[in-house]
Amino acid sequence: MTRYGTIISTGRYVPETVHTNDMLKEQVSRVNPDLAKVVDTFYESSGIRARRYAPREWAASDIAVRAAQAALDKAGVKPEQVDMILLGTDTPDYITPATSTVVQHKLGAVNAGTYDIGCACASFPTGIATASSLLAANPWMRYVLVIGVYMMSKLADPTDVVSFFYSDGAGAALLTAADRPGFISSAYLADGSYHRYWGLYAGGTYEPASVEAVQAGRTNVRLLQRYPPDVNHINWPKIAHMLAERGGFAIPDLDLIIFTQVRLPSIKLVMETLGLPLEKTHWIMEEWGYTGSACIGMALDDAIEKGKVKSGDLVALVGSGVGYNYAGAALRMP
Repeated sequence: MTRYGTIISTGRYVPETVHTNDMLKEQVSRVNPDLAKVVDTFYESSGIRARRYAPREWAASDIAVRAAQAALDKAGVKPEQVDMILLGTDTPDYITPATSTVVQHKLGAVNAGTYDIGCACASFPTGIATASSLLAANPWMRYVLVIGVYMMSKLADPTDVVSFFYSDGAGAALLTAADRPGFISSAYLADGSYHRYWGLYAGGTYEPASVEAVQAGRTNVRLLQRYPPDVNHINWPKIAHMLAERGGFAIPDLDLIIFTQVRLPSIKLVMETLGLPLEKTHWIMEEWGYTGSACIGMALDDAIEKGKVKSGDLVALVGSGVGYNYAGAALRMP
């Protein structure tokens, strides 16, 4: 029997602490009145009205566990029944060991293997495609848990305009094997020439952490160069068409397509490029901010909760992450 990875439940965690644009403006104005003026136009350019912050004593694993448990609870699956945990993030608890191992321990998934996926905001569709491959190739596997988690707010300089985007959260999906799709196709692209544009550049082997690096702010996330404004406008549709060609469907056949939740204007423009109505996408950044590695999983869970996804729907997930890389996954919902 051919086995297909199939999402049987999703979950998310959205922290309770809300930080609105007005609150952000007040905070920044105390340090840099000129920078505070940027907040006035921030919503127009991003679509973000507010962001959420987890408790400062938490690590990314604490957020991830809550989303994972929500997905397990919906499916009626116990942590000890999980065979593999795939965790996507670029805000890990540590450089090493892998955050997925920490989540495995905190969740009580005592029989699960783990590994981290380091594709930044492309990690969740990468995880869905990888989980489906694992289930197809390993008859002994029954449940694979995919988690995307983001806590970049804790690694950002609050006086840097890029920090206005960052919000905390996690999204999760539990997959099992079925005898029909399920998972249909995947697509990937990358352009490593952008690796010095946006990232955390001190604390690794390129530049180990030092007093000088901390004082200069290089252990905070930084946007060193601006990406070309159309980088996602070109490559999101390219990934969508790759998924369609490889999966044997047409773009209009899609019932829902979810993109990385970085800018609402970009999502609207790409939907127009694809010839799809806005009703066939979903966004969460207005009230939940930019949740990076977590955002596609969170948006999928929210769309399901709001009734925008039903059994048999054809869904595409398209993510883009700093570096630069892209990933997409197409699947039928059970």
